[in-house]
Order: sequence, then structure tokens, then C-alpha cells
Amino acid sequence: MLDGDIVRTGEIWICNTKIEKVYWSDKSNEIQDEMFDQQIDCMGNLLMPGFKNGHAHGPMTFLRSFADDLPLQEWLNQKIFPAEALITAEDIYVLMQLAILEYIRGGITTSFEMYFHHDMIAKACIDLGFRVVLSGTVTGMEEQVDDAIALLKNDFAKFSDMHPLVNYKFGYHSEYSCCKALLEQIARLCDAYQEPVYMHNSETKREVEECVKRYGVTPIQLMDSLGMFTNGGAGHHMVVTDEKDREILKNRNVYVVTNPSSNLKLASGIAPIREYVNFGIPVAIGTDGPASNNSLNFFKEMYLTTCLQKVKYEDAAALSPFEVLKMATVNGARMLGLTECDGIAEGKQADLIMIDLLKPNMQPMNHIINNLVYSGSTDNVIMTMIAGRILYVNGKYCVDVDPLEIYQRANLIIRRIECSL
Repeated sequence: MLDGDIVRTGEIWICNTKIEKVYWSDKSNEIQDEMFDQQIDCMGNLLMPGFKNGHAHGPMTFLRSFADDLPLQEWLNQKIFPAEALITAEDIYVLMQLAILEYIRGGITTSFEMYFHHDMIAKACIDLGFRVVLSGTVTGMEEQVDDAIALLKNDFAKFSDMHPLVNYKFGYHSEYSCCKALLEQIARLCDAYQEPVYMHNSETKREVEECVKRYGVTPIQLMDSLGMFTNGGAGHHMVVTDEKDREILKNRNVYVVTNPSSNLKLASGIAPIREYVNFGIPVAIGTDGPASNNSLNFFKEMYLTTCLQKVKYEDAAALSPFEVLKMATVNGARMLGLTECDGIAEGKQADLIMIDLLKPNMQPMNHIINNLVYSGSTDNVIMTMIAGRILYVNGKYCVDVDPLEIYQRANLIIRRIECSL
């Protein structure tokens, strides 16, 4: 089991949704068969906290491989936004289920979903037993400010206490999709509620340059001047920042959520993750959506997070695998306020995955953590458990949906949309 910065031998006891006891090998207890409804022998494999997807648009599964090989603004305005205008709430339910199947197959136990039709995303997650944090994604000009703020307030009240697997955070799409009046009102809202805020931020050079042209400062500096970061939060992507930006992020306890696959595919650039880490800025990892990635594979994200820093700084030791694994698990949980999901300890949520170490890509075990980050694959995930419930094990889904039916319905959705464009 992964505990802190070491791998240890032991056993855990789970009761309902939580870890009840943790026994390491030097304090092992005698187990009586009748004490448990089920016992699982890990057989020398690795039990660890699940991955926390720090930024995603799961229902965009219908746009996988639909709008490839375009830069961000053209990708959004010419392909993505027109297609998204045609999907229904019922579509969102099916498409989120498809994303969840991919998540749990790859060891992701929580996702931070920035999309619309939150009701349907929450329903899909509850029905399949998946943990989700919903993010506001409002946009708008002056005449839309009141409606956008009302939506954020209503969603916060509705989803914060909807279900143990569902949470909600204030958020908006980006600086460039919101007028200054809306940004000011969001800052006031977060201050009144004493809540953090989340948004796409400094994703491309063009985004930053256009913000400087509009306001004379970068997006991060603009948001800070409005009091946006009083209670922290996170910026998704953060590819283009300067030293003043990084000082703000550190002083305001704002997380960076890096999305390396998406940033590469959209030619947005390589985020300066090593500089963030050295500056003391916490970093988490996200897949972004399956339209811009195109997979929801956290092993790929971990590998790229570390290896891109080696290339960017021409330093093979730029970012260690252990630091990246913390970003993918502990940091992701804390960025979302899910401190009960940030590790293996008594009282924590039983959001766990088992990694098959008896596969060729994991042998020999010179260094298990390095193997995970540099050699790991979704094929190594042999169990995914969320809130004490096994959702995936040994190649089989333990959920109340037929994957083949979900695949068929997702294909029908995109075929219908293509005919309407």
C-alpha cells in the first residue's frame, strides 16, 4: 500500500464507505473469517489511493476524434460550440456514463467536471457510484450577469448537499468568455460564501495577450485585482504565466491544474510545472475533455507531466515521479477540498485502486513509484473502489449499466448531431 512517500506491506479494514483500520506488517492482526463479508488478497499487488482528475469535461465523449488538429480558439468556435448547442440533457446522462466507464477502468475515483446540465452529470455519477465535484461554468456579457450569479447560487445550494458522492464548487469558463462586471460579481460571491473559485486560466499565449490588450494585465493579475482569489481555488492549464503571476498564485494558495495531453494536442504549449513546484505552488493533474485529449488516461497524463518538464528545462531530473504521483492523488483531492479522500488512513474514504504488479511492464520492481509513472498503463488497474464499493475488478464492470448499450447510444447521439450541423 502507498502511504506517504513509501510503499508498505499491511492490510486495511473497510466498513461501509470508509477505512476503519489500517494495520502495517509490524502490527498485523489475526483475522477471523467470520468478521468480514468479503476478504480480498492483494497477492503482492499495490493498493493505493485512486487518481483524482482535477479538470475534465466528461460528457464531451461524444466529440472524441470529432474536431482534431485545430488550435484552441478555432477548435472551440468552429467545431465544439456548434456541436454542443445540439445536445440534450438526456444525452449528457449517457455521455457522462461513458466517461465514468473510462474513468474507473483507468483508476480514476473522482473527477472535477466543468460542464452544463449538472443534474444529469450528478445522476449519472450517483447511479454508477462514482464520486464527482461539479464546477460552475458560467459565461456572459453585461445583460447576463444577474442570471449567471443566480445560477451559481442555486447550483451551490442544490449540489453541495445532494448526495455523499456529489459536491460543488464555484467556477466560470474563463476571463475571455466573461465581461468584467460578471468577474467582479463572481469575486464578491466567493468572498461572501468564503469559497474558492475555479476557471480555465492562461491556457494559451493568445489568451494572455488579448487579456493584456483589454485590461493592461494578465488574466491572473486581473482576477487578483478583483479579489477573486481571497479564498484560493485553481486555474486550469496555466501554460503561460510570468513571475508576478506565480507570486500571486503562491500568496493566494491557488492551485495549478495541468493538462499536458490537451495542451500538446491543441498546440497550447508546455506549462512551467517545475517552476510552480519550486515556487511552492501546489499542482494537480487533469485530463481535460475527451474532445481535446482524446483519452481519459491518467497514466498518460502522469508520464507527460514529468517528461515534458525534462524537455522544457533540458534537465532529466526536472520533476520526479514521486512528485507527479502526489499531484495525481493527494494534491488533486486537496485541491477539490476532499481531504477525506487524500490517502490511506483510518477514517478516510475507501476510494482505492489496485495495481497489478505482476505484468511485464512492472517488472523488475527496482522502484515501484517510478514504474507507475514511467511504465504504468490502464491495463495495470485490476480494481477500482469508490466509497467502499467495487466498481471495476479483473476486467469486469460492477455497475448497473451495459457498456455495449452505452457505446451504441453515444454513437447514435453524435450521428444525430452530425446530421444537424
